[in-house]
Amino acid sequence: MKKLKIGTCSWKYDSWKGIIYPNDAKFNYLEEYSKYFNTVEIDQWFWSLFDKDKIRLPNPKDVNEYYKSVPDSFQFTIKLPNSITLTHYYKKSKSAPLIPNDNFLSKKLFDTILKKLEPMKEKIGILMFQFEYLNKQKMSSQIEFQDKFSSFISKCSDEFNYGIEIRNPNYLNQTYFDFLKDDGLAHVFLQGYYMPDIFELFQKFEKSIKKQTVIRLHGPDRKGIEERSGSDWSKRIEPNESELEKVVEMIQTLQKKKVDLFVNVNNHFEGSAPLTIKRIEELMGV
Repeated sequence: MKKLKIGTCSWKYDSWKGIIYPNDAKFNYLEEYSKYFNTVEIDQWFWSLFDKDKIRLPNPKDVNEYYKSVPDSFQFTIKLPNSITLTHYYKKSKSAPLIPNDNFLSKKLFDTILKKLEPMKEKIGILMFQFEYLNKQKMSSQIEFQDKFSSFISKCSDEFNYGIEIRNPNYLNQTYFDFLKDDGLAHVFLQGYYMPDIFELFQKFEKSIKKQTVIRLHGPDRKGIEERSGSDWSKRIEPNESELEKVVEMIQTLQKKKVDLFVNVNNHFEGSAPLTIKRIEELMGV
């Protein structure tokens, strides 16, 4: 079976001191983190589109620092900047008109993003395109979305692995999984929010998952668990044993199929991502 690549969504939390971080005054968070886990999701570069002429992209200093902080066997999953995935700018009020984002699936912008990530390329496991819910005003249909993305990705570098996280439950059908397979794309399973249960989804489309995939474990109530935790992410506030058992079953099935798998756990899933991972590993007997 393939070695499991499991880690957290982001990593710089002081409340993880005593769990994976020392209580020292100064240390390199990512370097310490990589002693426990072999992957991490970088999500800090996702929020990038602030105005027509204001796009924030990965800082070269951060890219180099992250690369140097982890061992050669470590792999990052990266949420790509939303300046490339938003069809329209965020509305400043409910009554404001939708303004198209000229950078949506722009190869020129994407080439710039890839150039900034180049120094850490050999440690990038997968680049994830995360799309918001696409209503009819933003995308007329699933087929239009697939056609636009296929046209875009066919012109992009094949030196990286790409995955898609879609927030349209109605897109998750055989046509969609065939589209992913045809374009060599990974499906990103999102457990949480309003999305369908990933375990039922996996049972239905397991045959379509062959090369690479990502499981992102988020909880259903982000705001609620933030209030209950008080930003102290050192306890499993809402243990979910039955769901973790299904996660383990899904992981083991994918490992037997020799699928290249990344599991990214968020604090919002149970209250403490490192402790959730510890429990997953206990259930797996590792």
